[in-house]
Amino acid sequence: MKAEKIRGLDTADMERQVQDAQEQLFRLRFQMGMGQMEGLKKYRNLKKDRARMLTVLRENQINGEATPESGVAADAKKTKKNK
Repeated sequence: MKAEKIRGLDTADMERQVQDAQEQLFRLRFQMGMGQMEGLKKYRNLKKDRARMLTVLRENQINGEATPESGVAADAKKTKKNK
């Protein structure tokens, strides 16, 4: 998914898609751990798409278009701090 297409989405839609991507990543990691390596390319692309969405969400926060601590972006920030 291109960044321009992501920027066209509203914040709630973007957060929902980030959450869906996170769940898909979890399932793919689990499958790859079980020895099913067919989803590696999909996994990489999904990680990149999720990162693009989080970047656009953060840009919107900085520009004042979204609430300061919206759900998914705040969760991602907390996760990064805990690592």
